[in-house]
Amino acid sequence: MASFALFIFTLVALSSSCSNAVGPQNNKTLLSLASRIGINYGRLGNNLPSPYQSINLIKSIKAGHVKLYDADQETLMLLSQTNLYVTIMVPNNQIISLGADQTAADKWVNTNVLPHYPQTRIRFVLVGNEILSYNSDQDKQTWASLVPAMRKIVNSLRARGIHNIKVGTPLAMDILRSSFPPSSGAFREEVTAPVMLPLLKFLNGTNSFFFLDVYPYFPWSTDPVNNHLDFALFESNSTYTDPQTGLVYTNLLDQMLDSVISAMTKLGYPNIRLAISETGWPNTGDIDETGANILNAATYNRNLIKKMTANPPLGTPARRGSPIPTFLFSLFNENQKPGSGTERHWGILNPDGTQIYEIDLSGTRPVSGLGSLPKPSNNVPFKGNVWCVAVEGASEAELGQALDFACGRSNDTCAALAPGRECYAPVSVTWHASYAFSSYWAQFRNQSSQCYFNGLARETTTNPGNEHCKFPSVTL
Repeated sequence: MASFALFIFTLVALSSSCSNAVGPQNNKTLLSLASRIGINYGRLGNNLPSPYQSINLIKSIKAGHVKLYDADQETLMLLSQTNLYVTIMVPNNQIISLGADQTAADKWVNTNVLPHYPQTRIRFVLVGNEILSYNSDQDKQTWASLVPAMRKIVNSLRARGIHNIKVGTPLAMDILRSSFPPSSGAFREEVTAPVMLPLLKFLNGTNSFFFLDVYPYFPWSTDPVNNHLDFALFESNSTYTDPQTGLVYTNLLDQMLDSVISAMTKLGYPNIRLAISETGWPNTGDIDETGANILNAATYNRNLIKKMTANPPLGTPARRGSPIPTFLFSLFNENQKPGSGTERHWGILNPDGTQIYEIDLSGTRPVSGLGSLPKPSNNVPFKGNVWCVAVEGASEAELGQALDFACGRSNDTCAALAPGRECYAPVSVTWHASYAFSSYWAQFRNQSSQCYFNGLARETTTNPGNEHCKFPSVTL
């Protein structure tokens, strides 16, 4: 999931020699893939159900496809007993070795595909996850190895007579350097020649998909006062007309998808098929994460399913009638994901398996027939002071370590906790940690620090201080 850019697109009715024709059999396969809404099954939590229980839960919400972030052997074995389509992934840290060595790619396929296929209905192998969102020198080595690794995986599959598993790589919206209107879309300059051109050539040549992690929540939330929430949730009666193409948009997702089509078209590849590898809306988040609530999450996902399962397919303004395979993010709220509060709250299910809101991924039930939703209180930005305090029931040993970390970066952070100072009493790890968390967050928030501390902290609008001890706060 990922970083975000707004949206872009230029559709030139361009017939390119680079484009692939989609025959009847390919179209039938595409329709089959797109009609099954998928779910992303992440496991970054210490309280999640077993793979066996999770697969039963996936079936209970009527998902047709499951995407793993690895190639877990137990999960793949269990999936052989289902009719679910399956997507597996090559971790980012294996891309360089696979790109350099066909034998390594053969070994990966022998280990992760052959023991399970075709009993487990593997349909996609995704190489890496949002690798162009990282740009250290090491990351750029991975960029260079991406397409060679993908090509070697395909070579290995074909050498073993496997032709119906497509190979791709999921990318975030930050691959784009321009955003709005959709017709202005283009890839970032530093990735265009070294990565995007060979990637598009590969995807075109193998008739695969451009996989995109696309989250309308992020561009909407950059300015929730002036951006229209209904437009992001597929609920708007208003439209936007692209001044260059004349295409008319009724929702933000279509703008974002067509922006990528624009970028591909400008490089001579107007017909590569899109797949949405991640999309969704957070069901809660930090106090400053406006619009992250159950009502919006359910509304977005329910309407998305309705759109993507429509028969005949709706496509986007740039590609009317084109089916788009789609994976919702995510199955569970995952409590060990770092970052802001929304990072841990994209799930459809709680870790105990209960639904956060009612949903039917098959799209057979009308949206109006699904359960009622709680009224939100955070669709407009919060204004006021926010503090960062220790969560109830946290381990004192872990709090002590976090306290040492918070106080260790600057002498000013915890000066008020020194013996005899205004915040020394009461002498408890929880009190001292809460002060240290608030002080650290207030001091370093502008450097992207979060009120998280490995899950030991939470935000509050209730002043935790007293008449003697004034806790530092963040003003929103």
